[in-house]
Amino acid sequence: MKIDFRPIILAGGSGTRFWPRSRKARAKQVLALDGERTMIQRTVDRLAPLASPEDVWVITNDLLSGTICGQLDVVPDEHVVCEPAARNTAPAVGLAAFLIEKLNPEAVIGIFPADHVIGNQPEFIRVIEQAVNLAAAGENMVVLGVTPTRPETGYGYIETGEKIGEGVARVRRFTEKPNQERAEEFLAAGNYHWNSGIFIWSARTIANAIREHLPETAPLLEKIANAYGTPEFREVFAALYPQCENISVDYAVLEPRSAKGESRSSLYCLPANFGWNDLGSWAALFEHSHEIKANLDEHGNVTEASGSLAIEAHDNYVYTPQKFVALVGVKDLVVVETEDAVLITSRHHSQDVGKVVKELAAQGRKDLI
Repeated sequence: MKIDFRPIILAGGSGTRFWPRSRKARAKQVLALDGERTMIQRTVDRLAPLASPEDVWVITNDLLSGTICGQLDVVPDEHVVCEPAARNTAPAVGLAAFLIEKLNPEAVIGIFPADHVIGNQPEFIRVIEQAVNLAAAGENMVVLGVTPTRPETGYGYIETGEKIGEGVARVRRFTEKPNQERAEEFLAAGNYHWNSGIFIWSARTIANAIREHLPETAPLLEKIANAYGTPEFREVFAALYPQCENISVDYAVLEPRSAKGESRSSLYCLPANFGWNDLGSWAALFEHSHEIKANLDEHGNVTEASGSLAIEAHDNYVYTPQKFVALVGVKDLVVVETEDAVLITSRHHSQDVGKVVKELAAQGRKDLI
């Protein structure tokens, strides 16, 4: 019997670390950062062998919904659900779970951030199919963990325990972004994985988990789901969703489940070794461009410009698509130009670009955010 698989794409983020290209109404997920297709288009593209576009749902916001509907003409507009307020991933996942549970409680839903890059498509399909089968076999929750290649402090980690099958291990615990010392310990231990943010579970399993772990938020989400498709939906959504707890699904559900103990949690990790990258910063895009050898010169510079020249310049990232750029005697810089702004930073400080957006907001510069 074919498993009913429904992908849920989370596309509500603002992508502040990609300022100035990324803005509230033009966030990272609707940009084409490393090719012709935008990040969310590529997300839907890679899911095509697994599910019909009619079964794809997108959780986003009003600022992005028009652009997303235009870019995803294969996905039904009514499946693009706009959050009236940002409430992190647990309410978004819970709402999707209650919506799908009404259609088919046995359906397996996959949670996919809209801004990931996947290098090995066949391996991605194989792992997702394995995860879907595992999730459909009971009240199992499946998380995909990436084998770490460096002591990264910007990702959450999954500690795994007993191996129970082909690549499948039980989850012991989740750890949020560690400091450098702990990240080095995790890398050396060999049983820690980066949390990819990709989760697979049945609609009933995650809906019941939301009911258990978010008892005040769950009734609000169920009322919203019950109103879906009625004339009152937008009013109910706008009134109730902002009352939901602002919390990630990792904190709300996965950490409490793992705390039950490895043998009782029904929480499993599959290795996501399919060239995963979440492109979380300009430095990450620089590294990804090196991997795929895009816009790369012999000095390690990644330049997307109307012509370029590098003299004793190394390992810079430059985006000036309408201008010729000359690099002289500089290294490890990030330079990004748009019509109304220019960003200049170092690759090592690219994680801090979000601070620019916070400062602009404090100054009331809505025109720049």
